Amino acid sequence: MSKVSTNINLDVELKKSAQALFADFGMDLTTAVTIFLTQSVREQRIPFEIRKEIPNHTTTYAFSEYDEMKNNSEKYKRYDTFEDALKEVLK
Repeated sequence: MSKVSTNINLDVELKKSAQALFADFGMDLTTAVTIFLTQSVREQRIPFEIRKEIPNHTTTYAFSEYDEMKNNSEKYKRYDTFEDALKEVLK
């Protein structure tokens, strides 16, 4: 099989991190990219799922709670200082 040289532009830190990871697997960056491309062609797709990171339930609830408090601030008590709020909680 003949080979061809290909140039790709990468973030310096990403390249260093990837090289270190793949070295732990016993391969270089070229081998890792070749594996990725081979698998992509074989499967006719990107060989892993690409998706946005979705916040967990706790984070989603915190965002909705924040929106509620922001949009209905008159329902919530305000404090001048963090210490005042802490005193209220520790009563």
